[in-house]
Amino acid sequence: MSSDLVPRPAAAAAPADGDNRYKSVQAKLKKLAGAMDGAVDELSALQCGMRANADRAEALAGHIAHAELDTKFVELTSTVSVALGGAAIEVRKLTETARNVAGTAHDAQRTHSQLYGPLDDVRSSRRERTPKPGFFAR
Repeated sequence: MSSDLVPRPAAAAAPADGDNRYKSVQAKLKKLAGAMDGAVDELSALQCGMRANADRAEALAGHIAHAELDTKFVELTSTVSVALGGAAIEVRKLTETARNVAGTAHDAQRTHSQLYGPLDDVRSSRRERTPKPGFFAR
């Protein structure tokens, strides 16, 4: 049983720098959604690999039993199969959570664009500087 998993460089996190300008927030939401989409793909591949390894371990336990080897090896190999199957189930749950977060991030980006995109267009197309948000609230 081998693994095709290869470590990859971690994606740079979007800075939580308090920069709440429209384009900055859009970029952060896009980066979050993209990272979560990537996580879904990787977790799906991991889950498939774990399930395949669990099936192979189960078949191997049967072969070991059929070869009439010591039962402790059958039991150990069966235990590995069960553990991998359980881990695959938990990875599937994690994948669903990542998929939900990705969907929420995409929705947030779309909603933010609908609500604040036109205002950003007006502000950025003016030659005159405009006051910072909250200026007129004082």
